[in-house]
Amino acid sequence: MQSHAIEIAHVAATARTGQGRFNLYAGIHKALRAFMADTLLTVGRADPTDAADVNHAATRVEELMDLCASHVAHENNFVHPALQARCPGVCDPVAQDHEEHLHVIAHLRDAARALLKTEAGEREPALQALYLALALFVADNFQHMHAEETVHNSALWAAYSDAELIGIHDALLATIEPAEMMLVMRWMLPQLNAPERLGVMQGMRAGAPAHVFEGMLTGTQDLLNQRDWAKLARDLGLPPVPGLVTV
Repeated sequence: MQSHAIEIAHVAATARTGQGRFNLYAGIHKALRAFMADTLLTVGRADPTDAADVNHAATRVEELMDLCASHVAHENNFVHPALQARCPGVCDPVAQDHEEHLHVIAHLRDAARALLKTEAGEREPALQALYLALALFVADNFQHMHAEETVHNSALWAAYSDAELIGIHDALLATIEPAEMMLVMRWMLPQLNAPERLGVMQGMRAGAPAHVFEGMLTGTQDLLNQRDWAKLARDLGLPPVPGLVTV
């Protein structure tokens, strides 16, 4: 219990240090945690006697693995070079994690594809094996993201200005394909708190073509509950919708 209390105090200190600073990890990690947790639950509750359930679970695992592999590449190509340039060695342990994650991602992707071809009588043990392996992957990634949001963020905030961090972030975003961006937004926007969500949408309004922003706005309304949407609409200055819950 003592070590747990010390860890909580350390995380709280890191959060205070980063208050008001640009956080490269916050949004995408909220999206990944949500996507990982939901996919794990999907596999766990999939009915092995129902082919549609099994296909849905396997497809979700593949989709998650594709995003995780892409996320590793983005961090390797943009965040780690920035850390190595001004904080040499600080990201070495996480870089090793990335190599291991890529091996596990390939294994889980293969297992999901194999599940689609599994005979009906073998689906139950195959699903259970996939569920347990995915659970370990999720647990490891949660710890991994924690290290990035504490150790890496502390180093980045000490070594870089917010303008420089935003530059790294924008360069990374420019390499993401539209389909991947839509997937990330689907999992990220509902998980953000109201100020974070507003910041994302304001950034999109300022930097994206009008039709892209309008499309994202429509999609966001479908993802949010009425109260969260009402807050966002109010803060973006959108006209009120009759009958909509207000805040």
